[in-house]
Amino acid sequence: MLSYRSNPRSGGQGVYIKFLSKALVDLGHQVDVISSEPFPELDSSVKLIKIFGLNLFEKGNHVTALRFKHLFSFTDFFEWLSMLTGGFAEPYTFGRRVLKYLKNNHADYDIIHDNQSLSYALISLKKKGWPVFATIHHPISLDLKIALDHEKRWQYKFLINRWHYFLRMQKRVARQIDHIVTVSESSKKDITRDFNVAKENITVVNNGIDTEIFKPLPQIERVAETIMTTSSADSPLKGLPYLLKAVAGLTEEFPNLHLNILGKLNQGGAASKLIEELELGSKVSFFSDISTSEIVMLYAKASCAVVPSLYEGFGLPAGEAMACEVPIVSTDGGALPEVVGEAGLIVSTGDHEALGESIAYFLRSADLRKEYGKKGRERIVKKFSWYRCAKQMESIYLKSLETSGIDYVS
Repeated sequence: MLSYRSNPRSGGQGVYIKFLSKALVDLGHQVDVISSEPFPELDSSVKLIKIFGLNLFEKGNHVTALRFKHLFSFTDFFEWLSMLTGGFAEPYTFGRRVLKYLKNNHADYDIIHDNQSLSYALISLKKKGWPVFATIHHPISLDLKIALDHEKRWQYKFLINRWHYFLRMQKRVARQIDHIVTVSESSKKDITRDFNVAKENITVVNNGIDTEIFKPLPQIERVAETIMTTSSADSPLKGLPYLLKAVAGLTEEFPNLHLNILGKLNQGGAASKLIEELELGSKVSFFSDISTSEIVMLYAKASCAVVPSLYEGFGLPAGEAMACEVPIVSTDGGALPEVVGEAGLIVSTGDHEALGESIAYFLRSADLRKEYGKKGRERIVKKFSWYRCAKQMESIYLKSLETSGIDYVS
C-alpha cells in the first residue's frame, strides 16, 4: 500500500491506511505500507517502509530548507521549487521515490494499492507487471472548485489554481490504472464526471469505523449545551463559517453553549477573524495533536456533533461521532447522507439557519438526543466495519489476479 501522507491525526487518508492494512492482515495477508512523512501509526503486524522527502510543511521556513545535497537530486529540487512557486508536488515526488525504492529493493508483491497519490509512478509500476489499484476518497477537483467559489481576489484564485496543478497528473493516471476503489456512491459519480473514468472501472467500498475504539463512555457525564465538530479551520470545504454563524444565533437561548473543534486555529486566518467578529472567543475551543482516546472523551462529553461540510467523499468524523452515540446534525454535502442515513438530522449545505434550528432541536430534548445517539451507533455497527471493507477489497484483488492469470502467493 502506497500513501504519501498517512498520519491518522491529520486526515481521513491516514485513518484509512491504518485500519485497512490491519484488517487485511487479520484476514491472513501480508501488508507493507510505503509512506512518506507524516508517517502513519500502524499495527505491529504491518511493516512500515519509510520514504523520506523534504517534508517542507514541517519546516520553519521552506525557502531556506534546501540543502546543497538536494541540488544533485531532481526529485528533491523539483519538490522545493514547486513549493517555492506555490505548487504542491508531493504526490508526484513521492511516486518517484517509490520507484527508486522498488528498483533497489526487490519485493515479491502481488498487488500495489495506492492511497490517493495517483502519481505517474503507478503507470510505470503497471508496465513492470504489477496489478495496480488506487483508492480515490474523492476527486480533489471538488476542493479546487469550492476554494475558487469562495475566493473573490484574482491573485488568490491564481495561487489556488497553481496549488492544484497536480490534478492534471491525477486525472491522467486515474484513467490508466487497473482499477479504482472509492468510498461512496457520491464519490463514484464525481470521479466519473471529473476524472472521466469509466463507471465499470470504479468499485464502491465503504470505509469502516472502529467501534471498539469509537464507543460510548457511560461513565463520563455529557456536558449540557456542548457541541463537537471536526474541521480544518480555513478550508472552505469544511463549512466551519456556517457552523460559527449558527452558534452565534443560538447563544441567547443557550447561554452556556460551547463549541469544541477538533482542528487547529490559524491565528489571523478567516475562521479566527470570524470568531472575533461574532464575539465567540469564550465559546469556542480548538483541540489539535491529541490522542484517539482524548478524541473519544470529547465525544463522550458532547451534547451533539455537527458536520457542516460543503462536501465529503465519505465523512469519517460523522461516523465516529455516531459510533460514540452522539446525536448528529449533518449537511447533505457529498456522501454524508450515505453515512448518516435516517440516524441523524440532515440539512442543506451552506444554510447556517437550518444548522442552528437542528442543533437547537437536539439541545431542547435529552430524550431526543438519547434516541438519535442510539440509532446512530446501531447504524454504524451494522453497516460500516473495517472487516467488511477488507473482505470487499480482498474480493476485488483476487478477482483481478484470477482474470489476469497471475499466480499469487497464497
